[in-house]
Parts: sequence; structure tokens; C-alpha cells
Amino acid sequence: MTRQLIPETELQLLIVADNLLTRAGLASLLEDRGCVVVGQTDGETLNRDIDIFHPDIILVDMGWHSEPMRLHLTELDIDLPILALITGNDTDENLLPLVQSLASFPNYGLLLRDSDPDIIMTALNALDNGLLVIDPALSSLLNMPINREISPLATPLTPRENEVLQLLAKGMTNKAIALKLEITQHTVKFHVNAIMGKLDAQSRTEAVVRATQHGMIML
Repeated sequence: MTRQLIPETELQLLIVADNLLTRAGLASLLEDRGCVVVGQTDGETLNRDIDIFHPDIILVDMGWHSEPMRLHLTELDIDLPILALITGNDTDENLLPLVQSLASFPNYGLLLRDSDPDIIMTALNALDNGLLVIDPALSSLLNMPINREISPLATPLTPRENEVLQLLAKGMTNKAIALKLEITQHTVKFHVNAIMGKLDAQSRTEAVVRATQHGMIML
């Protein structure tokens, strides 16, 4: 692992890839375009590395076999945006578990590994501004989780869960919701998970869509 000291005002990026050359190559390309790379890691100790480097965004190369890296991501309990780079060989069905894992983060991006470095930089800036980023070639993934038949809620949302839902619908991150409601980010994540469970949703985005279909979002 390597670390670079930078001014706190700069966007701080942690690069994650199981291959050393891949990490170095991404770091070089992005630093040439003005990105500040604060750290590089293979993902084995990702929670610890995040505590060390304090990044604003995580860039993950999923590798040729994405399952091991996906499992590393499922172990994270953070409120950071993440950009994942994947191969173009996987089917939508194989990629769905990855999308569901990424959906637990405040906002995420999904690009092909051979994306132009300028596109990657644009995606990172978009994520930093709270946007969702999906490569057009992967846009079908956005519809997969929400193409299921809507059924009535078995358990209604609590008043607090409804408050969190309304803020989710405004695109607010866990951190912003925590500040707004004066609760911890851990509590927000607990409520978000409960909302997703009650709405039978696999992501924050799907939860908002399904809540809208149920007439639960106050416009």
C-alpha cells in the first residue's frame, strides 16, 4: 500500500484492485488528469485501509472474476460513494448481485474496465456530486431489480422509517439524513435496510420507486 499526503480540500481517491499493475496503472492515468490518489490496496483489508486513507470516493477494479472483490465490498459499513469497473463479458444475471451490493452505498457508479480515463474522471466527479453513474452499455441493469410485480406491504413503515424514506426520495446520503434527523449514520443505515426489507426492494433506488408506486412518497 502507498499513501500520499494532500490538502484536505482535494477529492481523495482510494484505488482497489487485486492486481498491483492494475492499481498502479489506474493511479497513473487518473493522477495525470488531476485526480489525487491517497492510497492503493488489494481489498483484503479494505475496512482498515479506508480508516487509514480516509478517501472521499473508492474506485474498485472488480477483476476478471468479480465474486471475490464483491464479497470484500459486502463487508463494508461505510457512507462513501463507490465506482466499480467491470469486464464486458458478464451477463446481466451474473452482475445483478454486484449491483445489489453497490446499492448499499450512498451512490455508486458502474463502468466497463476499458472505459476512457476521461470518462472515469467524469464519473468520479459525478459521484462526488451525489449522482448515480451507469455505463450506457450496462443500462439494462437499472431495470432488472424493479421489474417485479408490486404486492401490498406486509408490515407498514414506522413514522421514523417514513421520514427516512422521504429524504431518500430527495437523493440525500446517509450522512445528510443523519444530520437532518439528528441521528447517527448507523441508525440511518438500520432504517434504510428496514425500509428496503418492507418494500421488498434490493436497493435504495428500487425502494423509492416501489414506495412511489405505493403512493408513499410526498411530492
